[in-house]
Amino acid sequence: MRSKKMTGGLEKAPHRSLLYASGLSKEEMDRPLIGVCNAQNEIIPGHVHLDTIAEAVKAGIRMAGGTPLEFPAIGVCDGLAMNHEGMRMSLPSREIIADSVEIMATAHPFDAIVCIPNCDKIVPGMLMAMLRLNIPAVLVSGGPMLAGHKKTSDLITVFEGVGKVRAGKMTEEELEEYTAGACPTCGSCAGMFTANSMNCMAESIGLALPGNGTIPAVMSARIRLAKKAGMQVMEMFERDIRPRDIVTEKSVHNAVTMDMALGCSTNTTLHLPALFAEADLDLSLQMFNEISMKTPNLCKLAPAGPHYMQDLEESGGIPGVMSELVKKDLLNLDVMTVTGKTLGENLKDLDAKVTNHTIVRPIGEPYSKEGGIAILYGNIAPEGCCVKQSAVAPEMMRNTGVARVFNSEEEAVSAILGNEIKPGDVVVILYEGPKGGPGMREMLTPTSAISGMGLGESVALITDGRFSGGTRGAAIGHISPEAAAGGPVGLIREGDRIEIDIPARKINLLVDDAELEERKKTHKPVVKEIKSPFLRRYAKLVTSASRGAVYEK
Repeated sequence: MRSKKMTGGLEKAPHRSLLYASGLSKEEMDRPLIGVCNAQNEIIPGHVHLDTIAEAVKAGIRMAGGTPLEFPAIGVCDGLAMNHEGMRMSLPSREIIADSVEIMATAHPFDAIVCIPNCDKIVPGMLMAMLRLNIPAVLVSGGPMLAGHKKTSDLITVFEGVGKVRAGKMTEEELEEYTAGACPTCGSCAGMFTANSMNCMAESIGLALPGNGTIPAVMSARIRLAKKAGMQVMEMFERDIRPRDIVTEKSVHNAVTMDMALGCSTNTTLHLPALFAEADLDLSLQMFNEISMKTPNLCKLAPAGPHYMQDLEESGGIPGVMSELVKKDLLNLDVMTVTGKTLGENLKDLDAKVTNHTIVRPIGEPYSKEGGIAILYGNIAPEGCCVKQSAVAPEMMRNTGVARVFNSEEEAVSAILGNEIKPGDVVVILYEGPKGGPGMREMLTPTSAISGMGLGESVALITDGRFSGGTRGAAIGHISPEAAAGGPVGLIREGDRIEIDIPARKINLLVDDAELEERKKTHKPVVKEIKSPFLRRYAKLVTSASRGAVYEK
């Protein structure tokens, strides 16, 4: 056992003394020591209940003969960090989480580990650590929130309500009353936003048990799932099944295929490459496009449509969606999963099927023949950029508009809420990328303001920053290379015309090459003062969004 480095033999008597001091018995030390990484805190609604999940996980470990040892992880609530300096800390926290789990599980050599995240960067951070450590591991999340107001609202409807107030479509009093019921329970926000996208991805990859992505946080089934996760990690330990036995090139393909079928957050194009890189597997943006082109979009969960995670759970969950994709041989069924069985065996054991084809379309009658995400290329995005095409209005799939250029999110929000943006404009937000932000802030406030003010079908927004999974409309992000790195997106000027053609996967600045060359001669990227020592280090080390915004190796 790996833990014997810490507990076994004469030389480790001092170590045992410290473990006795922690309250462990000799019998507990003789058993496999299982790390339980719990990201519970009292600020994130998706995490306030994770102590309950952790207790269930530990019960499962004990039932299966192991000794659980719990330790914490940090977590940022993207909703609470939105539209202020705090959002610069969100994406960088992913690397801190991965590093801290590695530190804890190496300094204290656990035999296996269970990771308990729920929200945006915590899920990929823990998955990255699991692959980096490559000891038997299971991820079990806290589950999604229920939708509010009889399944008609969520956090995004409140964000869009701000624009409605500014547009005179709602009073501040009405919005405040609505606000109180939009997020009615604990859990990760109710739609197919980033947290739920990544929890569904963990299940699709095979590093989490069936049900991980969709069982609501408030259901007792979530507690039973956590107990099963604790028991299952012990089986993985006994059989020496490790994350890199599960995560292979075939798993990469399955994950992106499910991403496209579900209509997940554009943030998956950052997180999936980052976590697969930990297993020395490459996932390029072009691979997203290739798989999207042949994978039908079967779901339109919020923000793309009126359905929520609880609807997906009641309709067959992730296994149900998989059962449709299998009909056209779009998944690799021979991949290993944390159940100790292959994906094909899991689907057979579960008798996986869709029970409501209003929520999950049949494979022969999809919402669209292509997947939920598209990667665009052009003279302002030579390394690519991404859009959640399943949430774009039909009239905005092909669009040419006038550039309105801003060097920060705050400047753009002020203009949008100040009624300075008109139909036909393309809002361009620069210097919000991984280096330039720094931290690549999510920009849910400007996109929600555009939608709330009734401009979602006539105004596009492009940026080298990123968007919340709750964003809808022609919001095109992750433009690479970013402006701060000298990318050509920084050459856009007020009044330029920009052509967006999502079906053709193109985005271009309609300025001739000679003019762009002249602009390059005098152009100097904006250099922001970075007060935070942590963010200065991050800006120095982080790579392009097209590479997952991971650190340089």
